[in-house]
Amino acid sequence: MAGKAIRAATCIGTGAVALAVVLSGCSDSTDGTPVGSAPSGTEPDFPTTRPSRTTSAPPSAPPSSTTPIPPGAQALTPQDGYVYIETKSGLTRCQLTADAVGCEAQFENAPSIDGFPANGVNLTADGTVTWIVGNLGDIPTVPLDYRTYTALGWTIEASAAGTRFTNDGTGHGMLVRIEGVETY
Repeated sequence: MAGKAIRAATCIGTGAVALAVVLSGCSDSTDGTPVGSAPSGTEPDFPTTRPSRTTSAPPSAPPSSTTPIPPGAQALTPQDGYVYIETKSGLTRCQLTADAVGCEAQFENAPSIDGFPANGVNLTADGTVTWIVGNLGDIPTVPLDYRTYTALGWTIEASAAGTRFTNDGTGHGMLVRIEGVETY
């Protein structure tokens, strides 16, 4: 019996040592320095399903804005405080809030930010302009035709020459084109 007990103790001891070795290799952290690649300035090329939006009639309740809609302008209905648009060419996408308009495009004459050409521009209602490198993501845009629209206190004039955004309260705005952005 003594031999069997010694063998059992040896097996248990060997198993405990093996278990200790395996467990000592487990850790919550990984040593090293993270390394990433710089953004390329282009979106990845893979198919996505983007929910579509239609330019539906505004709700029957009048909008809270006291700014009159320009004659012939089509009102764009916000979703959770945002309106997302895409130019007729599909080369520019923008998001509007009551406070700002941000547009994304591969601008030809954009400034560099941290060594990368800016692909976004943001204009606040008070006229502050900020260039950015970013991506609006998979937003549900309303495609614009060449005409006038209104949304969240902004008048949007879409034409072949570019898309003009003017804040109805301050008069500040910008003309967005692939060739560049003009602010006023």
